[in-house]
Parts: sequence; structure tokens; C-alpha cells
Amino acid sequence: MQPLLHSRLAPILPALFALGSGALLVLGFAPFSFFPLAVLALLGFFHSLTGATPRAGFWRGWLFGVGLLGFGVFWIRISLNEFGNMDAWVAHLLTALFIGAMALYYGLAGWLICRLDGGSVWVGPLLLLPGVYVLLEWLRGWLFTGFPWLNLGYTQIEGPLAGYAPVAGVYGVSLLVALSGGLLWGLIRWPGRARLATGSFLAAIWLGGVGLQQVEWTEPSGPAFKASVVQANIPQAVKWAPDAGVMIAQAYLELTLDHLDSDLIVWPETALPDFLHQVRAPLLTPLAERARAEGTEIVLGIPVMEETGRYYNGLLSIGSREDLYAKRHLVPFGEFMPFKSWLGPLVQLFEVPMSDFSRGDKTRPLLVVGQYLAGASICYEDAFPTEVVQALPEAQFLINVSNDAWFGDSLAPHQHLEIARMRALETGRFLLRATNTGISAIVDERGRTMASVPSFVRGGATAEVQPRVGATPFVRFHNWLAIGLALTMIVLGLLVRRLGQGR
Repeated sequence: MQPLLHSRLAPILPALFALGSGALLVLGFAPFSFFPLAVLALLGFFHSLTGATPRAGFWRGWLFGVGLLGFGVFWIRISLNEFGNMDAWVAHLLTALFIGAMALYYGLAGWLICRLDGGSVWVGPLLLLPGVYVLLEWLRGWLFTGFPWLNLGYTQIEGPLAGYAPVAGVYGVSLLVALSGGLLWGLIRWPGRARLATGSFLAAIWLGGVGLQQVEWTEPSGPAFKASVVQANIPQAVKWAPDAGVMIAQAYLELTLDHLDSDLIVWPETALPDFLHQVRAPLLTPLAERARAEGTEIVLGIPVMEETGRYYNGLLSIGSREDLYAKRHLVPFGEFMPFKSWLGPLVQLFEVPMSDFSRGDKTRPLLVVGQYLAGASICYEDAFPTEVVQALPEAQFLINVSNDAWFGDSLAPHQHLEIARMRALETGRFLLRATNTGISAIVDERGRTMASVPSFVRGGATAEVQPRVGATPFVRFHNWLAIGLALTMIVLGLLVRRLGQGR
């Protein structure tokens, strides 16, 4: 009976192993942050591909992606159902379709690894796995406006491999996690000297990360200042109600008064649900005068409408000086409707308030804040590292404002803070992050959270922020180092395959 059962399960075990490995990888991301599990998950992914045909590799890769994204980003359905006014079944169906579509990147990765592997015992785990995985991860980050969520490198923000982030960015860390998974596979499978060499290489990578964590990539510029981020915890269901504006403004004014001893106070994305021209005279002009009198700068998220009727998701700085940044990278279906002419009646399903923003036209995401220049990002703009570093090296610190209330009490706010922390680490800059319902935080130049406000709590977080100057290697070279290494690994794998066939 047992041999018969085993014979029936044998064909599907690798597929189940791939699915489970993808699900296991979710535990490497916040709020769990079990960073070694990311390496084990990549080991499991490669093991599921061993000996597979390219076609089988595609489906196993796709299942790996379904396991990762199905458990990791299913919170997307909350914004569609609870706040986008979709029926629950429609929201779940669209979320499942999105996950299935994004998992195709991992399916392609599985197909390529199996297609390019020429049978060498080391080419697959050491060259093709890290090279192909990271190349497809990078492609997912920008194709069709991009969805750079759950990138492998984010799992390491608490681990030794984070030391490589200022050098090669999150994709460089992803490359080393995938390579570590391949090395671990070799450590288990290879005999004798090969095992010794593999273990030594693996140890050198991780010890190198520890060493790089000791490097000061940027340096202080002038005295530190006291900064606060405030979080009014306005429920998303209330935020856009027609009669909620006064209550919301009062909540932020009270929080601001509580923190007027700070040199800088940051409010969240669209903290005020009214347009700038509607609240300037009654609210913002007197607030700016009070800020100047107290020696305080205030940065706040607010929608901005032009006389033409076009409107923007804005970030406004008031106090000693006024400046405005308009969001440049908009969220598809949340802030604008792509392919309107193609989607037709389906557009009516997305009943999201202010879902037709225009794109800001600033060439660089810089915001004047008093005597400083800050690197500005709104919402998930901070998930695009090459866009954030466009503010460097001039920016002396970073500001990100967001509204993660769209995703309720889910993994999303924790994952988003993890992404923001990586931007601070990559750039060697402090980051001030204010959100509507949490998690708001102040992060130092090493990606460490100095102060925070938990989700669904009204309050503020205060810390000393040190302006910094200089440029990390990642600021200078962007993603080119990581992607160049990934491509080199793939090319080397192809060359080894061709040489093997020639013999």
C-alpha cells in the first residue's frame, strides 16, 4: 500500500515542494523577519527544479510564485472589497488573477533555469539560480509600471547580508540570498573538497556582510535636529466622508501642538482630504505663521488642484519656506486608471476616491524643508529604489508619507516599513515616515527604527535626525552592479553549457 501511495504522490511532490517553498519565503519578510528562512526557501525552490524539464520547471516556478504572493500580498483584496466597494467575490477573484499573473515571472525563472542548465552540478545553483531569479525580480519591478513587492533582498534588513545594501541595493542583496541558497544546496549535495570550498564561500559572503555593516558610507552634515512624525489614525472608511474634513484637521492640529518643540513635524499622505486651495486661507496660512513663530517646519500630504482641473497627490512644506512635491509614480487602479479605453465598463468597478490623479513633472524628487533639501516620496514610490536615489546626493535626509489604511490590519504595513528601511540603508540617509494609520517611524541611516507609532494608534514619534552628505556606491551606480552581475552569471552559465555540449 505504501509503495503504491508513494508512486501516486511522486509526480506531484516537487510541485508541492515548490509551492511550500514560496509560502515559507513569506516568513522571511516583516513582520516575521526570520531572515535565514529566505535562504532555505531558495534552496527548496532549486531542489524542486532539479531534474525537471523546462515545461515542468515553468509550472513549479509558477507554483513557487503563487505560494509567495498568495500568502504575501493577498491583502490587496482588502482595498478592493472594503474600500473599493467591490463585491467580495469580485475582489477575491481579481486578487487571485493578479497573483497568478505576477507568479508568471517565477514560472519564467523556473523555465529558464531548467532550459539553460546543461547538466553541470554547479552551474544551476551557483550561476543560473541567482542570475535568473534576480533578473526576473528586477523585470517585475518596472515592467507595466512595476510591482516591486516582496523582493528577496528585503528579508535581510535584520541580517548580515544587509551590509551589502549600500553597495548593490536590494537586488544585490537578493542575488546573494539566492546564491546562498544555491551554495547551501551544494553544501548538502556535494562531496569532499567541493563541500569544503562551498562552505568556505558561503561563510565568506555572510562574514563580508558583517564587515560591510561597519563601514560609514556617508557623513554627518551640521547639527542634528529634533523631528516628529504624527499619525492621527483616521479610519479609511471615514477619511473621505464629506463631513469629516474639520474633524481630521482638528486631529492633526492637536498632534502638531503636542510636538511644537520639534524642528520638523511630518503629517501623512493626503492627511487633509480637501484640496490645497480650499484649506490654504482658513487653515494652512495661520498654521504656517504659527510654525514660523515657533521655529518649526511642517511637511504634510495634501491633494493639489490646478485651474485646469488636473489634480495631484502632493507633499507640501510650510514654515520658514514653502515648497511642493507632486507624486510622480502613481498606483495603477488606485490613483489612475490605465488602459481606460480597453477596460471600458470594468473601470466602473473601481469606486476609489480621487482615483484620477495626474503625474507630477519634477525631474527629481527633492523638497525644500527650511534650510534643508529632503528626498521626497509618496506612498509606494519608496518601493522604487532608482527613483528614490534621484534625490541624492543633494538630499540630506528622506521623507516618505503614506496611507496604508487601504490594507487594514494585514501584512502590508509591516512589509512597507521594511521597504522604507531598505531605502534609508541604501542611501545612507535618515528617513522620516508618516502614515495615516501606521506604521509611522523614524529610521536612521543604517535602516534601524529609532522611534515608531504602532498601527491603529493615534500619536507621534520623535527622534534626533542627523542630516548627512555623501553618496553610497548604490547611489552612484544604482542597480547596474546587481543587474550586471546577474547577467554575467547567466552568460557564464550559457558558456559552460555550450562548452559541455561541444565535448
